Amino acid sequence: MRQQKLECTNEEKINEFLTTAKTGFLGLVDGKHPYVVPLNFVYYQGSIYVHGASEGRKIDILQDNRNACFTVSEDFGTMVHPVPAHTDTAFMSVMVFGSVEFVEDLEEATGAMQAMLNKYVPGYYNNPLAASHVEKYRSSLGSKTAVIKITPDKLTAKENALNDKMNFKPGRNVIEDL
Repeated sequence: MRQQKLECTNEEKINEFLTTAKTGFLGLVDGKHPYVVPLNFVYYQGSIYVHGASEGRKIDILQDNRNACFTVSEDFGTMVHPVPAHTDTAFMSVMVFGSVEFVEDLEEATGAMQAMLNKYVPGYYNNPLAASHVEKYRSSLGSKTAVIKITPDKLTAKENALNDKMNFKPGRNVIEDL
């Protein structure tokens, strides 16, 4: 990591971030070209899980190359400074590098999908997700759901904490900061 001062090594903070962030970006290599897909995800049992149709470009790419990068980033605001070059953003980001596997174990797939429901719609369903639903579900286009797992080989995280005193709000003007 080039900017060492922004590196985050606090595992508890990284785990919390991956548990609560809503959207991640799956980066794959399609021959010579990058292919990045925004996805809902869950960080479950130390791995990233996503789901989607069992056919399509993403699946075709993964048949040839299972290496992936999964990136999650959240913006926490902009911090102003009277010197324009010192204006900055507050953020946290995590990059997970690893290989992808298609989850074939029904119990693992159901657990990951239940964890995803718990993340995005906590308390909405009265009963846990049935394994039969995961096994038999078909999309409106007729494809089966694929559950995909990215096991980290390497994980990096960066953060730039928000300085509340310098947090930009509409109407704030440089005159206030001189």
